[in-house]
Amino acid sequence: MLRFSSFSVSALSLLLSLTLSSGCQRVPQASTAATTGAAFWLTNPDKSALFQAQARPAWTTDQPTGAVIEVDEKQTFQPIDGFGYCLTGGSAELLHRMGAAERKALLRELFATDGTNIGVSYLRLSIGASDLDAQVFSYNDLPAGQTDPQLEKFSLAPDQPHLIPVLKEILTINPKILLLGSPWSPPTWMKTNGNSKGGSLKPEFYDAYARYFVKYVQGMQAEGIRIDAITVQNEPLHPGNNPSLLMLAEQQAEFVKKHLGPAFAKARLNTKIIVYDHNCDKPEYPITILNDPEAKKYVDGSAFHMYAGQIDALSKVHDAHPDKNLYFTEQWVGSKSKFAENVPWHVRTLIIGATRNWSRTVLEWNLAADPQQNPHTPGGCTECRGALTLDGNNVTREDAYYIIAHASKFARPGSVRIGSTLPDKLPNVAFKAPNGDKVLVVQNDSPTAQTFHVRQAGKAFATTLPAGGVGTYVW
Repeated sequence: MLRFSSFSVSALSLLLSLTLSSGCQRVPQASTAATTGAAFWLTNPDKSALFQAQARPAWTTDQPTGAVIEVDEKQTFQPIDGFGYCLTGGSAELLHRMGAAERKALLRELFATDGTNIGVSYLRLSIGASDLDAQVFSYNDLPAGQTDPQLEKFSLAPDQPHLIPVLKEILTINPKILLLGSPWSPPTWMKTNGNSKGGSLKPEFYDAYARYFVKYVQGMQAEGIRIDAITVQNEPLHPGNNPSLLMLAEQQAEFVKKHLGPAFAKARLNTKIIVYDHNCDKPEYPITILNDPEAKKYVDGSAFHMYAGQIDALSKVHDAHPDKNLYFTEQWVGSKSKFAENVPWHVRTLIIGATRNWSRTVLEWNLAADPQQNPHTPGGCTECRGALTLDGNNVTREDAYYIIAHASKFARPGSVRIGSTLPDKLPNVAFKAPNGDKVLVVQNDSPTAQTFHVRQAGKAFATTLPAGGVGTYVW
């Protein structure tokens, strides 16, 4: 895998001008509509190509034979908000401990939209600690037995050392990046068990917790960081993580309609409220909330993970409430899993599957970890491989880096999913980008290479993907 060693500021420009070593290729330039032929970027399961530009397949007006993916830009579906990662506190700490020049170069590679950069356009943050912070914290921690219902001691101080400075650097590179905040746990004094792990929110603190969200959004705004949306609770049916909270659908509906929604309205916040934020096996959870008209009026949509269930659960929620949005907000890559299995599965199931089932986002968990998959809380995830492995200034680009790059660079925010047919063993999804480009992501879900045609507006090109390969085509 590719690794950056420590290097001087003067070497940065030279480094960025060279093709990267160890089998990993420099991310290519974006296409333009005037370029002849369709642009083609390839990732192979054996790493022989890693988001690498290929020869451009030529357009022809001949009648194609064999497998054909028909792209129809007249058939439109949901807009896209972005593709990206979860920027955990641990990720931010590792990034912030890099040298300033090395961090600047890496953040440009991730978040800039020009040149050779991959244009990550969406990040999910934790409100308080996630399990991939070095320690558990909230923004209102108190000694045992004390409470603070007026939130007089609320403070974003735990995010000041690393997360906020890194976010500010990212925003200088891409001021339009969208940010989603998700809590893993309220302050422990608000909980039935007084512990960061498990327990439920005490009804007497529903109002205080709603104002906690308001203070978070307002506090980040005061730092120049706009929170576009929040989810009410990360994995509300998984109280075994540290931190975590059990919040049943009926409890979440009650909290949203009587406390969180009115608190946001009173504070005149336009931050979206998104419910659920858990696995695809329980679509009835968000449907229960959206079936309550008093809760629904405050809800923008529902968020999903994929550790259980099937990705078409998103369409079940869409069919029940087509006026509400869908988001895919988390999927891990395990440190003991294999690139050759991860990249095809994640692209097929999430980049393609989630967006074909109405999702406006696809986010991988998480942005960065060290070589031992640290940091994490006591009881937190010990095998979560980041999209980047950071060892000081040394950078290894991992599975999720390439998974997201295949969509983030070209299916920019404001893109719209358009129609595309599904030949056997060629799952795919198509977008029309804001600049008019058509973007097609295809995965060869067969054990042998496949040659097929892509046809749109009376012209076609032939292309081949190796077994398990992923291709992004832009024209």
